[in-house]
Amino acid sequence: MSRKLINLLSITGLITSIALAIYWYHLGLFDNLQQFQLTIGRASIFAPLFFILIQLIQVVVPIIPGGISLAAGVLIFGPVWGFVYNYIGICLGSMVNFYLARRFGKPLIMNLISEKTYNKYIGYIKNQKRFDKLFALAIFFPVAPDDALCLIAGLTEMTFKKFAAIIMLGKPLSIAIYSFCLLYGGQWLIQLLS
Repeated sequence: MSRKLINLLSITGLITSIALAIYWYHLGLFDNLQQFQLTIGRASIFAPLFFILIQLIQVVVPIIPGGISLAAGVLIFGPVWGFVYNYIGICLGSMVNFYLARRFGKPLIMNLISEKTYNKYIGYIKNQKRFDKLFALAIFFPVAPDDALCLIAGLTEMTFKKFAAIIMLGKPLSIAIYSFCLLYGGQWLIQLLS
């Protein structure tokens, strides 16, 4: 039941994100990137804190597709601050995932990821050194299921200190690649459709 609720929230988040993008497009906010950043990103001093909170939540409960929120951060706050806010929110969310998995174990994890994903990666925890290497590589590269692996890492003997170091050192590259590819890909698509 909770898995179905999370899927429903994810679909709702995706539809809301698309509707909001279409609304902003019709307002002409995408015509002038600087005006868009001023309107949305600097409307309040709380905008960065709110965005970081959204990123943290979407890592724990994926209500907004991660790619959309990554690109939104760069689009709203610019490349430097967008990257910083994405990084902070995602790292904090990953640490929350690790803590929750460590605290509540498999029952919680099974509510947050599919059984197929769980079964695909759980076998790696039998060898801690092997898992640590796999985990570090997966966090470094942008195509791995990071959130699921952070949850599974919570079931291992990995210390929080080691986990945090891997996250903080491994995330910058994948966040930068996702953010900028999605941002510039989105800008290219908007120009193509204009």
